[in-house]
Amino acid sequence: MNPTEPVISSRRDFLRTSTTAAAFALAAPGIILRQSAFAANGDTLKIGLVGCGGRGTGAAGNALTADKNCVLTAVGDAFPEQAEGSLRNLKEQFGARIAVTPDTTFTGLDAYKKVIDSVDVVLLATPPGFRPTHLRYAVEKGKHIFCEKPVATDAVGIRHVMESVKLAKEKKLNFVCGFCWRSDLPRRAVYEQIHDGAIGDVKHVYGTYLTGPVKPMPGVNARKPGMSDLEWQLRNWMNFSWLAGDGYVEQCIHTVDKLAWTMKDVPPIKCTATGGRMVPNNEGNIYDHMTVVYEYANGVRATIAQRQINGCHNDNSDAIIGSKGHATSGWGVPVIRGEKNWKYQGDKSRDMYVIEHEELFASIRGGKYRFDGDWLASSTLQGIMGRMAAYTGQEVTWEQVLMSQENLHPEAEISWDMKLPIMPLPVPGRYKLV
Repeated sequence: MNPTEPVISSRRDFLRTSTTAAAFALAAPGIILRQSAFAANGDTLKIGLVGCGGRGTGAAGNALTADKNCVLTAVGDAFPEQAEGSLRNLKEQFGARIAVTPDTTFTGLDAYKKVIDSVDVVLLATPPGFRPTHLRYAVEKGKHIFCEKPVATDAVGIRHVMESVKLAKEKKLNFVCGFCWRSDLPRRAVYEQIHDGAIGDVKHVYGTYLTGPVKPMPGVNARKPGMSDLEWQLRNWMNFSWLAGDGYVEQCIHTVDKLAWTMKDVPPIKCTATGGRMVPNNEGNIYDHMTVVYEYANGVRATIAQRQINGCHNDNSDAIIGSKGHATSGWGVPVIRGEKNWKYQGDKSRDMYVIEHEELFASIRGGKYRFDGDWLASSTLQGIMGRMAAYTGQEVTWEQVLMSQENLHPEAEISWDMKLPIMPLPVPGRYKLV
């Protein structure tokens, strides 16, 4: 992108003007040694939090733990009680380093702009349906970024993100994402072993994300009289595909990202999937289970099974089968069985959620430049690809999802009083691939 070219800021403008994804490339991740520093080690950095739920509050705590010379100076959320609760929790732990005042506590649908305008580093942690818009604004304002996963909920949003990623690289912004396993030391070690040939050629990957529902939809009586459509959906955002992307994209995306890591961030050529909903979900429109099979150009296939149903067997692990052995990795210590057995013996004490922020601040202060934007977009798109295959019942290729015009978002400007009908639960064979 030429710096003199106009930047398409809004998602709606992007949808009108974007006709192809071919202009955007998803490059492999990298950490590059940079000589010039954005902030000296002694500089105090002002951080701002956009999205004050549990994950956002956790991210702010991780950032403050990671760098002792930063302070939280602004927070923003759609709902005032969310911001207030987050600040209470953070002040209990970090005291005077929470330098947020009533004047820098912002609420409403435009709170993100006010936070971003006032800080050096922004933590983006709202429901992911808003992430493309928030990310673009942060990049345009030249802020360093921690961006939670996933980064979008549909293909239109991803292409918007890809433009932002390109612009962020041109501005040399520091950009770390919430795919936390890539910052976990045991996981880094086992994937290094795999990439170095410890199990031979990868032949198949089987990943699971089998859990209960993260935030079930409440009964209809929970909706207070006069509550708008938008407020009702935002307060239960995990249950709506335009906000969450479905459970596969919002939660199981970690497993998708670990598959992408296994394959050195080379995307699959196509996928098929099955899925649906077994347990009724009042008003929500997400599936509670999916199984996706990805196929790669070298013939490798990978299967990811996702489920969010109570009372079932739970499992969250990865099995990588190679020509000379296999690796297993879950919440425990990863191991390799093959020509030479291996088990992680290194440091297990460091928190991956803190490490990702340590590396962000080190990058800002002139260490190794960490930029996660490309593989954040690519892994998210692979999740969307699997979701699209489950919803439609069709085989979906990488080229199709890159070019897809699927747009889950409301057509009108987001406002509290808007009419916001809920998309029906997709039926495979009827839901169209666009």
